[in-house]
Amino acid sequence: MSNKETFIAAIKEGYTFKGESVKIGAAVLDGEVVTEASIYLPLKTMNRHGLIAGATGTGKTKTLQMISEFLSDASVPVLLMDIKGDLSGIAEMGSVNDKVKDRYRQLSMEYTPAQFTAELMTLSNQKGVRLRATVSEFGPVLLSKILALNDTQGGVVAMIFKYCDDAKMPLLDLKDFIKVLQYIGDEGKGELEKIYGKISTTSTGTILRKVIELQQQGADMFFGEKSFEVDDLMRIDEMGRGVINVLRVTDLQDRPKLFSTFMLQMMAELYASCPEEGDLDKPKLVMFIDEAHLIFQEASNALLQQIETVIKLIRSKGIGIFFCTQNPMDIPPGVLGQLGLKIQHALRAFTAVDRKVIKQTAENYPETSFYKTEDLITQLGIGEALVTMLNEKGIPTPLAQVMLCAPRSRMDVLTDEEMDEIIGRSKLAAKYNQTIDTESAYEILTAKLQEAAENEQVSEATKKTKKTAKEEPSAFEKVANNTIVKSMVRTAGTTIVRSLLGALGLGGRSRKKNSGWL
Repeated sequence: MSNKETFIAAIKEGYTFKGESVKIGAAVLDGEVVTEASIYLPLKTMNRHGLIAGATGTGKTKTLQMISEFLSDASVPVLLMDIKGDLSGIAEMGSVNDKVKDRYRQLSMEYTPAQFTAELMTLSNQKGVRLRATVSEFGPVLLSKILALNDTQGGVVAMIFKYCDDAKMPLLDLKDFIKVLQYIGDEGKGELEKIYGKISTTSTGTILRKVIELQQQGADMFFGEKSFEVDDLMRIDEMGRGVINVLRVTDLQDRPKLFSTFMLQMMAELYASCPEEGDLDKPKLVMFIDEAHLIFQEASNALLQQIETVIKLIRSKGIGIFFCTQNPMDIPPGVLGQLGLKIQHALRAFTAVDRKVIKQTAENYPETSFYKTEDLITQLGIGEALVTMLNEKGIPTPLAQVMLCAPRSRMDVLTDEEMDEIIGRSKLAAKYNQTIDTESAYEILTAKLQEAAENEQVSEATKKTKKTAKEEPSAFEKVANNTIVKSMVRTAGTTIVRSLLGALGLGGRSRKKNSGWL
């Protein structure tokens, strides 16, 4: 048996799966596309997560666009994180050109342009369905990890949540949380210490600074109502295809803290909301995170552990997560070890550091006698990749150099008019884009403090009135205390006394006259 025949036999055996699968390309050997060695993607193992890696311009984004299209065809909803802004075109029909024709000819496949039902979403004020979450939905544990708090500070956050629950004060946005934080550090400190124990002023100050840091990255526009329901990500259109949700986060590239906060909350909410499913024939939802290094760029150790935990557990809910990044080393080892599907586009070896990374990357793939992996990674063409995945038994498939299919939808961005049209007919936009300002902790505490201030003013005024009334003399006292009146009374009193003494013959002058006569 020749080397080519051995290769074809190995690929056919390794990439033939039970259950539904989709063809994503054909294997390449010695620079030649081997059409007999088709590469299939099994839907059953798509909840085992995956990695799409490669240098800029090698075709990573088009690969995740192509896979998203096949998943939609198979009635699997998709969530795409569109960091660069070039995935919105999936909502419009693709166009035929010479390069696409040639690629499909080499793959012995027919190219049929298609457009897919898409929802355009946003975390900010960009066009699209607004995604929000309340502070209460984060919970004290997740919020403490996002803020990178220590155990003592985390205990204060837990106490804040407990106090707000007991006092029926909803924590909806960051201004609610900040208001409560300020209250327990000042006016309400005595009240809370009686019930929940000692509160450190240093801890409340640290927490406040970290919340403000999160605010500076634009978190205010993410926290609030109306809170997004994850079930709205798992919809099937009227043609039976999975809806592709494109979350446009082009304005978050310089705000990694906010991006990682959203992603962790989204994964945690999906895990908490979805029931245990076990092994399904196909996933309930697949999430693609483009430029995934932004999640881990400023993540604390506690946050990384939380992400790793969610990645391990969420697959049992029927949800797959795929990370798309330039360098596989951008993904922490604990997360990288959980990724069953690996699609490695070309890497560039410009420096000694680059060559070291390429060697480490090659060691992460199954050994093969058909390729020298370390060299091949630098020689892959655009739209070509090294591929390996897990079969139904969890065994890695043979490593294959693959020429991948091109997307059938538009490989470019939508115009503003096209976006307006899609958003205008979106039921989700009508549901979530309305502004809601429910009475929450901020309003309740503000009213409470205002009422306390007003009561204090009334109390002070009452005390002052009583004191004034008590000290105010009567009309008689005012006359009696007058100095002129007092002088007149003394003079009148002296005259009366003298007159009485004279009448009794005791006056001084009479006595003198009598003594003279005698």
